[in-house]
Amino acid sequence: MLNNIVLYHYLILAFILFIIGLCGVVLSRNVIKILISVEFMLLAVNINFTAFGLYCKNLAFDGYIFALFYIAVGAVELAIALYIFYAMYREKQTSDIEDYGDV
Repeated sequence: MLNNIVLYHYLILAFILFIIGLCGVVLSRNVIKILISVEFMLLAVNINFTAFGLYCKNLAFDGYIFALFYIAVGAVELAIALYIFYAMYREKQTSDIEDYGDV
């Protein structure tokens, strides 16, 4: 019963973080805020991977391995996105997403 309570709490936390990230992506106009919101969504997925890795005893290390892989993919994604944003910022001198429509 204790594992169900712990899993429930992790899933609620991951759901809240994912909704915060989704609202940030949809409602924000700043590129940096959008990137941070995407990282919130990736964090929510990592919490789900580790929670299910903890909950399922026969898949104990699979959740952690997927979470580590996802952290690596998220770091590469953030580095590439920041470089693209830097290249676009040098041209337009603004961080407003609506100004990049004609790039």
